[in-house]
Amino acid sequence: MKMTPPMEGGTRETLVLALPIVVSQACETAIVFTNRMFLSELNPELMNAAMAGGVTALMMVSFVTGLVGYATALVAQYLGAGYKSKCPEVITQAFFLCLAIYPIVLACRPLAYAVFDNMHLASEQLEPQKLYFDILLFGALIPLFRGCLASFFSGIGRTSIVMIASCVAMLVNAGINYLLVLGHFGFPSLGIRGAAYGALTGSASGLLILLIAYLRKKNRTEFNIMQSFHFSSEVIRKLLRYGSPTGLEMFSAFLSYNAIVLIFHSCGAVTATAATIMLNWDMVSFVPLIGFEIAVTSLVGRYMGARRPDFAHNSVISGMKLGQLYSVIILVLFLFFPAMLVNIFRPTEGNDIFLKAQPTAIWMLRAASIYILTNAAFVVFIGALRGAGDTFWAMALAITAHWTMVVALAGLLKVAHLSPEAGWLSIIAVFLIFFGLVCKRYFDGKWKTLHIIETHEPVAS
Repeated sequence: MKMTPPMEGGTRETLVLALPIVVSQACETAIVFTNRMFLSELNPELMNAAMAGGVTALMMVSFVTGLVGYATALVAQYLGAGYKSKCPEVITQAFFLCLAIYPIVLACRPLAYAVFDNMHLASEQLEPQKLYFDILLFGALIPLFRGCLASFFSGIGRTSIVMIASCVAMLVNAGINYLLVLGHFGFPSLGIRGAAYGALTGSASGLLILLIAYLRKKNRTEFNIMQSFHFSSEVIRKLLRYGSPTGLEMFSAFLSYNAIVLIFHSCGAVTATAATIMLNWDMVSFVPLIGFEIAVTSLVGRYMGARRPDFAHNSVISGMKLGQLYSVIILVLFLFFPAMLVNIFRPTEGNDIFLKAQPTAIWMLRAASIYILTNAAFVVFIGALRGAGDTFWAMALAITAHWTMVVALAGLLKVAHLSPEAGWLSIIAVFLIFFGLVCKRYFDGKWKTLHIIETHEPVAS
């Protein structure tokens, strides 16, 4: 008896593509989470320094990350349109863009230092924060190149190799953190420097795995990779046109997120510790969902390239259903086990700052459960709009939402001098309002009429 093939864009197809990316994103979250957890065993100031310094380093490269990250959708569209040899050309151009923009990123380093110096942070946090930021920034080409190759495999639907690379990166990072942050097995305790080394070494190991897979003979032959190492003005233009809005959106996201972190941190060590713990768990709840976003972006791109918006819609609904299952688990943890989650960051030795911050962190976690179930739908709809090419609208809405959050938080904490709890509620309220606008845009259906790839011959089946 023959098995019924999976419906195009159905739950099974979406799960096969999404699950490895979700695991990959969970591994990336674990890398950041592990670094901060190990540092929290030393003292809260180092954990806070890794939070602010790490987010700032990500913010500095976020435009190019978003720009070349659009390679996933572009590769998927070329694959769906039947132009396999164009897929590796996209990745080559993404590498070129990374190399071209990176010197500009380094030139902006003094601006980050100026922001740090003007936030009036305690020296116990400021100096290690600058050190962590510097190490990550100078090694930023490693994760950027890794992201380019991951976009290729996500775009063609071979996401298991991305998952393997991320798992290896996570394990290498955890091992180096164990050795160099805390100083086990005779290794020196390097503290926050060891955490930064662990992050970069882990990312380099993931890059190596992706590179080996990319250059395998089977892959080289199928996609004609060895003929792709040249400049293509056509592909560069497409990446810049459709990827720049995504890059600007990502830059805005990290810049505003960094502003939120620094506003909380400028309110004193207790508020900084509570907010850092909350934002760490918020990252755990949100980042794995980006796996569903990437999967939906890839599937929507592929089906839009093949001129099948009905199958693209099926992928979106499937991605949303699967994302909700994950979100329910997070909802239960935030509502019923917040104290347990907060105590994971308890220092080895008693610490007054942590004890004072603990009640606020617990309250923030419970409040976060208000928006947890909307997260999955939000990222899936955004991924669908990007995959179809509606990147400018997604950018405009996201930037407006990000900075509305910053203004609301700054107004309540720095002008009205209200509590951090009130500030956190304002962020949640803004998110829910803009989630409604994303839903409206998606169901208006204009994205179904967009075409990035112009086919000059019958589309391959």
